[in-house]
Amino acid sequence: MGISRIRELKKAASVSIGIREGSDLAKLELSTLLDKYELNTKKFEQLEVKRDELLERIPGVQQMLAITGIGKDTIAGFFAEVGDLRYYSHPRQIIKLAGLSLMEHTLGKHKGKTRITKRGRRNLRALLFRVIMPLVAKNSGFKALHEYYTKRPDNPLKKMQSLIALCNKLIRVLFAIGKKQFEFSEDRMLKDIPHMAVLPKVA
Repeated sequence: MGISRIRELKKAASVSIGIREGSDLAKLELSTLLDKYELNTKKFEQLEVKRDELLERIPGVQQMLAITGIGKDTIAGFFAEVGDLRYYSHPRQIIKLAGLSLMEHTLGKHKGKTRITKRGRRNLRALLFRVIMPLVAKNSGFKALHEYYTKRPDNPLKKMQSLIALCNKLIRVLFAIGKKQFEFSEDRMLKDIPHMAVLPKVA
């Protein structure tokens, strides 16, 4: 066996050792990641159990969860931001807290665009916007409202303006249910709005 062959075998052996060591390290890393995943999964499960226990104590939550398109994470996030509804006398207070109150920008005698103030809890505002899109898609009542707001003959709203109005509507609905603990009715919500009672349901 010549010197060149010995060098080739030595090089191959060193590469094999490197591959084996790399494989062992990869297995160790994978095992560590799996352990972390299992630990985090258990923590999430514990958090979900705790979340459910807390939600069961809040008046009106079960009726809120019966609304098509509303889930436990949404309701938990809502109450985490607003706290006890007993401290509020009107839904406008929560609308203001979310920074969804409307404000008109004016310059001299010229009227500007009407926009939301964005003063308040950004997380609450983000939560409402996250839920309102699937709500418009899944809930026939909110879908009908969105259609009405954006397509009505007088003063139709732009899509974003309609979504803001629907966020405020959702606040009013959750506030009313939390205060009075009644079952949500899409038909009743539409009848409370002028011109909506005579509109056909959106499929």
